[in-house]
Amino acid sequence: MPADSAAAAGPAPTLDRIRQRRDFLAANAGVRVPMPAFVLLVKQAGHPVPRAGFTVSKKVGNAVVRNRARRRLREAARLLLPEQGIAGADHVFIARVQDAELPWDRLLGQVTEALAKARRRLEKAG
Repeated sequence: MPADSAAAAGPAPTLDRIRQRRDFLAANAGVRVPMPAFVLLVKQAGHPVPRAGFTVSKKVGNAVVRNRARRRLREAARLLLPEQGIAGADHVFIARVQDAELPWDRLLGQVTEALAKARRRLEKAG
């Protein structure tokens, strides 16, 4: 893809991020969707757009592995949340050990599947 066509398409969409501990803790009271590469927590929060937060525990590996897992989840969320995320909800992704080794297309598939499951569970509960 030529550089000029990428610039013509506009900047990549940014993602509203969850950065405060209380928001991460509040999401824990919402819907939990476990997947092989991560766990997705979703809780309605009343924001105009979906927000995302990412966490990776030290159980996942050393700093390089944890940062790679976080970057991969952040990019997957940036691509998929604007269209498939739940509007007004907080989405928290908790990485698991398998995330760093999972092929990119399978990770995107798991994120898509988790968002669909979360949407169904929220509709059923609400």
